[in-house]
Amino acid sequence: MTGRAATAGSVPWLVTGAGGMLGRDVLAELAAAPGTEVTGRTRSELDITDPGAVRAAVAAHRVVVNCAAWTDVDGAEADEAAATAVNGTAVRQLARACAETGAVLLHVSTDYVLPGDGGRPYAEDAPTGPLNAYGRGKLLGERAVAELLPDTGYTVRTAWLYGTHGRSFVTTMLELACRRATVDVVADQYGQPTWSPALARQLAALGRAALAGRAPAGVYHGTAAGATTWYGLAREVYRLGGLDPGRLRPVGSAAFPRPAVRPSYGVLGHGGWARAGLTCQPEWRDQLAAALGTAGFAERVAAARAAATALTPV
Repeated sequence: MTGRAATAGSVPWLVTGAGGMLGRDVLAELAAAPGTEVTGRTRSELDITDPGAVRAAVAAHRVVVNCAAWTDVDGAEADEAAATAVNGTAVRQLARACAETGAVLLHVSTDYVLPGDGGRPYAEDAPTGPLNAYGRGKLLGERAVAELLPDTGYTVRTAWLYGTHGRSFVTTMLELACRRATVDVVADQYGQPTWSPALARQLAALGRAALAGRAPAGVYHGTAAGATTWYGLAREVYRLGGLDPGRLRPVGSAAFPRPAVRPSYGVLGHGGWARAGLTCQPEWRDQLAAALGTAGFAERVAAARAAATALTPV
């Protein structure tokens, strides 16, 4: 999978995990940028747990954006070793390859590395303390980037990501709106719904700033401004989609027991962007409104509205 073709003087970027939701948006963002030569590698094209393949893929690239990850949070509880091999050990190999060539690494991580018991947005340097196997593996990846790339390694934590490509909470809510008159939604977990293209734009801007020496290496929080609950997000999806938010019922996390413990508070602060002179993401409601106006989401919204006439809340 390849984006913009090489041109004289262009900067070569590599995107791993280019077949995933975020990877596809990052690839599209970079492919449209002048002066950029971008190569995307999907999971089938590049196994990041293969050190030799990683070294070969990184060679000749100035910036690497690592969107490859084990994303099955509950599955990580059942097989922590396999999840950590992708989210921790493989990231170390990727960072080592970047260190050997001098490439900048932008590594995408998660709010799940934090304890999730706070009451105010977590700063980038807040103490970590993951609650589940997924978070533990991702934290190992973060530490590898910091250790091996102290001057050229960037960890960008995100959360509650949704987009056109692949499944997400937003797509699930629209699908359930087509099938159920009422939907129970968790109302005691707080986070920041983040539109994948918005994060892709931020990653591209950070990479360019890193190449120019304007952004210090370290941790950045790539999430939307503001915060809400899953229930609050669902209500906004319904409201913006012309659906009746009264069809949604707030419930506690105990109503949906899961193998992996979820943090109750995953809201992240964004001081790092200001310190680097870069722009923070828009407020989550604005992002959601923009997302639902795109062709991919508009079709889902139209289907949900058409189905609503046949559904009567009980």
